[in-house]
Amino acid sequence: MSALFEPFRLRSLVIPNRVWMAPMCQYSAEASGAEAGVPGDWHLAHYGARAAGGTGLILTEATAVSPEGRISPYDLGLWNDTQVAGFRRITSFLKEQGTVPGVQLAHAGRKASTERPWVGRGRPVPPGEQYGWQPVAPSPLPFDDGHLTPDELTVEGIQRVVQDFAAAARRAREAGFEVVEVHGAHGYLIGEFLSPHTNHRTDAYGGSYENRTRFALEVVDAVRAVWPEELPVFFRISATDWLTENPEDEREGWTADDTVRFARELTEHGVDLLDVSTGGNAPKARIPTGPGYQVPFAERVRVETGLPVGAVGLITEARQAEKVIENGQADAVLIGRELLRNPYFARHAARELGGEAAEPAQYHWAT
Repeated sequence: MSALFEPFRLRSLVIPNRVWMAPMCQYSAEASGAEAGVPGDWHLAHYGARAAGGTGLILTEATAVSPEGRISPYDLGLWNDTQVAGFRRITSFLKEQGTVPGVQLAHAGRKASTERPWVGRGRPVPPGEQYGWQPVAPSPLPFDDGHLTPDELTVEGIQRVVQDFAAAARRAREAGFEVVEVHGAHGYLIGEFLSPHTNHRTDAYGGSYENRTRFALEVVDAVRAVWPEELPVFFRISATDWLTENPEDEREGWTADDTVRFARELTEHGVDLLDVSTGGNAPKARIPTGPGYQVPFAERVRVETGLPVGAVGLITEARQAEKVIENGQADAVLIGRELLRNPYFARHAARELGGEAAEPAQYHWAT
């Protein structure tokens, strides 16, 4: 049996293989009205195709815990019951194909209220413009030149966001999801609190490492408290801001050492797997990309802490993914862009490697 196609158990959940779909925003929900944030036909077809392609676990795109937590007005959300009903038909279909449905819960922080990437390259949408709103963040620092300056969250505002995550997790379970992932990566709100690059607060949520991680741990605790004990919680992290790795960049940021330390703490707070990415918090950071360029960060967490990890980052070939698992660098690979190009990546990989991936009976002529 191929290592990539061995089942993987977390708590009581058994995921049929190690080929998982990474969250990738589609920006395809309605922007306003009763259907705002509700998954539609595009989402059902998009996720359904990857499930029919044998993917073991599908993490839906960043799903906002509140309207102001969206990256764009066209993001999915889980702040009301209409959205729950929309997701339920997707999770039901995924389960019928043998795929585990997971959801990534997110708040965009200072990177909120932007256009879709293919419209003005994702330009900011100011509050006075249609569908725009005022972003919030740990500190009033815009992401980059030309971006909106966010309002600094009050302590009361922070606690409201914590409760928004808990409420969204509760709705996620009602919608049929079996994995919930807290999005702490890519320069969105939780990652903004973690990093000294974006967190300049002087209260209990800023300054020291302990203070900067407080909000993230409060969110994890709130989610874990409402999520079933028998089902896993993931946390997605940017293992580095890619600032300290570059001696020419004098900006301070979150580091790989911080990630290892934080992984140990997440384990104590009930997190079952760390989904390890990098970057997204600091514009103009120098990032040495290449095939599997983020895998070493996942490997280090797994080796030094024992916490299960998922690896990401330009993983595009079956044998490349197989080696990540065989070599003990990660427990699963999360495929992104390659699954956009090829919804049947898992089935093709199974044939190449001698593994087994679920195939719909309707496609038996192609076996």
